[in-house]
Amino acid sequence: MHNRLRHRAALLPLALALSITPAFAGSSDDIAQIKQMLVHMKKEYAARIRQLEKRLAKAEQRAKQAETAAQEAADAANAPAPATPQSANAFNPGIGLVMNGRFQHFSRPASEQAIPGFSIGEEGGKGDEGLSLGESELGISANIDDKFYGQFTGSFVSDGGADGIEIEEAFIQTLDLPGGLGLRAGRFLSGIGYLNSFHTHADDFADRPLPYRAMLNNAYKDDGVEVRWLAPTDLFVELGGELLAGDHYPAGGRAHNGVGAWAAFAHVGGDWDESNSWKAGLSYLDTEARDRESGDGDLFTGHSHLWIADAVWKWAPGGNPYERNFKLQGELFMRSESGAFTPDGGTPAGYSTDQNGWYLQGVYQFMPRWRFGLRIAGLEADDPGPALAGSSLDTLGHDPRHYSAMLDWSNSEFSRLRLQYNRDESRPLADSQIILQYVVALGAHGAHQF
Repeated sequence: MHNRLRHRAALLPLALALSITPAFAGSSDDIAQIKQMLVHMKKEYAARIRQLEKRLAKAEQRAKQAETAAQEAADAANAPAPATPQSANAFNPGIGLVMNGRFQHFSRPASEQAIPGFSIGEEGGKGDEGLSLGESELGISANIDDKFYGQFTGSFVSDGGADGIEIEEAFIQTLDLPGGLGLRAGRFLSGIGYLNSFHTHADDFADRPLPYRAMLNNAYKDDGVEVRWLAPTDLFVELGGELLAGDHYPAGGRAHNGVGAWAAFAHVGGDWDESNSWKAGLSYLDTEARDRESGDGDLFTGHSHLWIADAVWKWAPGGNPYERNFKLQGELFMRSESGAFTPDGGTPAGYSTDQNGWYLQGVYQFMPRWRFGLRIAGLEADDPGPALAGSSLDTLGHDPRHYSAMLDWSNSEFSRLRLQYNRDESRPLADSQIILQYVVALGAHGAHQF
């Protein structure tokens, strides 16, 4: 821009001089006068150009200052709010209560809780008929400091009209170990399988699948330590191992001085595309039982080995599950037990058997807040032999099956109402069951796993 001003200023006096040249071309004095005028005009226009250049520089500087101020204002608007000073309440834990009430109606007597071929734990039955509070949970959790996190979950249960409190989980875990490692210690839900580590109120059905009820007493939890390793890869790869006290079903009696069980598991998963994701796993649980109580007073002393293969597939159009989504999930159980089994009121007998279980379920959210689900589950067990005929391990020539259909409505992430129908063929005489359930959460509650 400066050069264009200089060229125009230089051409202007030349044009003026040329226009008056014919009038003075007659003498040398006239020529000298013209040259003097040209010199004067050049000096004048040069001074004016310098003034214009100064004004231009000042204008550019003001514009740059205004642009800088606008950018700083935009940056300030987008910057995160400054951290507030730490107060004495900075480490107060999050507290949450989950209430899980229900009404159940059975076409067969509620006393029919047994599953032929399996000596189940105390929580593996179909529950009480009529109105009940169900299992409510009180959870307390917080970061202990920059290295550790802690969680406590207590369950409020009613058994035979008597209310009680059980410790569901109480553990600490690390926050920043290097190399993708994590440690947990205390009482916790084991990482085996897919559904085991979920609290029951987060399930897609009002009751646990048949194999969980028969082989894990709904869910296996124990006191112990756990280590997990998350691989630094785009594909989700997780390996884990647990050393456990062996005090809960399917273990019992805290064998080997309180180290009576161990578990190992591996999970892989990832995104298939923007709408589909998956996860699969393989787990192993090794437990030793000493006078493990089950059924109506049965006792078992021996070893139990359980393999679980699990898989889940989730679909949400464009990766947004709000309008519609679908989840397909299933698990396969293979268990072998050997030792001495003492039926209630009977004598010990040698016991060795293989048992299998499986379930497959699909849940479809067909519009916001509304979901519909179907589930089928089954069990198979070897005949225990004549010595245990008539006991809870007697299969009665029957392979248990269980069919479920549910419809639920969630007003928000904190409340859900569910209607479920079960066709329970776990015993030779089928039982039609209707369950009405509400699940509500008050206070803080962490997100659940994939």
